[in-house]
Amino acid sequence: MKELTPNSKSEENLEISSQNCDTVQSCTSSLVTPEDVNIEQKQPKEEEEQQQEQEQEEEELTRLLLPNVEELPNTPPSAVEANFTTFYAPDFMKPGHDQYVHRHANGLCVIGLVPTHVVFKDKGGIVSVDFNVGKADRSGIKVTGKRKKNAQHFESNTALCKVCTRDSSYIVRCCVKGSLLEVNERLIKQPELLNEMAEREGYIAIIMPKPGDWLKAKASLLDFEQYRELRPGL
Repeated sequence: MKELTPNSKSEENLEISSQNCDTVQSCTSSLVTPEDVNIEQKQPKEEEEQQQEQEQEEEELTRLLLPNVEELPNTPPSAVEANFTTFYAPDFMKPGHDQYVHRHANGLCVIGLVPTHVVFKDKGGIVSVDFNVGKADRSGIKVTGKRKKNAQHFESNTALCKVCTRDSSYIVRCCVKGSLLEVNERLIKQPELLNEMAEREGYIAIIMPKPGDWLKAKASLLDFEQYRELRPGL
């Protein structure tokens, strides 16, 4: 029998293959640049920063959804406080005749009497609210459609109604220049709403001023802190 010997060609092929592998590895390693290294180093940092931002967002969301009980007010804000910004229209000629303006984010202004108005101090009490002042009955105004058809435009000193007690009567004015959208007709049959809920169901009217007119009106109105300084007994 012949003795088996390694195939010389196979050995040559293995050597060539090994040399090729070494060449490929050296070529591959030579293709890695410093920029590639920097990119590889930046990726973990970017991922870490993204994770931190996500954690911060989750913490902020949790804080908003689950506020600290110690930071909450003793009593929740009323519907007026939550949805309106309140301004005050002081009457410098007649200090006891001040009015409020509840301004909504959509631009609507709700007009009414402040709790310290003299009408609430009259011993006779409020007996009626009359919207028939000026040249027309304000309660007869019926506004329709998105364009507020039939709305009447009034000046800030235009009379809205007359509030009557047993002994006297008081004129309530617009306070802001704008379109009268509606008056509180419930006051005609239920004038006692003024006594019970003057800043809510006992409001007088709703007016929509133009943006420019509102800026002018706002300049003459006071916020709560300013009004409290003017009327310390509020």
